[in-house]
Amino acid sequence: MSFVPKSIFFVTGKGYHSSKLGSFEQALRNAGIASYNLVKVSSILPPNCLEIPKEDGIAQLKPGQIVYSVMSRASSIDYNQSVSASIGVAKPADKNNYGYLGEYHDFETEPEKTGDIAEELAAEMLATTLGVSIDPEANFDEKKEIYKMDGKIIETKNFTESATVRDKREWLTVLAAAVFIL
Repeated sequence: MSFVPKSIFFVTGKGYHSSKLGSFEQALRNAGIASYNLVKVSSILPPNCLEIPKEDGIAQLKPGQIVYSVMSRASSIDYNQSVSASIGVAKPADKNNYGYLGEYHDFETEPEKTGDIAEELAAEMLATTLGVSIDPEANFDEKKEIYKMDGKIIETKNFTESATVRDKREWLTVLAAAVFIL
């Protein structure tokens, strides 16, 4: 039996609760994936794995099903603290090659920066496996141009969730996840 995913979809969510676990459950509900038994896996985007809309992915799953995912999550109870979590995606031009997913979370960082870091992590991992030469000192926008010119990486992007702790006695959890369909 092969466990190589055929498709993937992405979700983000945030949740507030008086307990840390409760806030995670609320974030899962907000993301639409609370009814599945999630198994965390590492960051490889399988060859020929088709990205589908969240709604189409959810329609293929059953409550209680074991579902593989790459997840970034962060929690805080520090009043007024901003929290963000992101999944970066790097897809190879050759669909027969594998790509990468990069998980990253941070505190007190602009959501765009968190997303850029996750995206850059995924892109760098893919670039180095494909033999693309990059200057480690270059900024991400410069690296993106190199990836495009080289022609080996077709797409990079990120899915990011961010929120701020709104009460001194309330936990916040944010998450971003890549969910695989076998």
